[in-house]
Amino acid sequence: MTASNHYVAIATYTAKPEAADRVAERLPYLAEESRKEEGNISYTVARDLERPNVFTIVEVYRDAEAFTAHRESAHFLSIGKMQIIPMLESREVVGYEGDGVIG
Repeated sequence: MTASNHYVAIATYTAKPEAADRVAERLPYLAEESRKEEGNISYTVARDLERPNVFTIVEVYRDAEAFTAHRESAHFLSIGKMQIIPMLESREVVGYEGDGVIG
């Protein structure tokens, strides 16, 4: 990864239908704490308008090491792993690198 590129993670969380509103209640807490991380540039959560149990999270970090630190953070372990992930049917996280400009 070059010095000007960031690490971008795009996560798709599909909640169990009966748990979707509880996931929606907890995600803002995870986002708020994640935005405080030293290596975090942005952390955005969106709920699918047609499938309300599907959430997309777009995370931008200084580099891959900052993303690794996020996944090992106390708030990710307590809110993400212990509270949110057990309420999911599926979870997909894809990593990218880039500087925000294509071309």
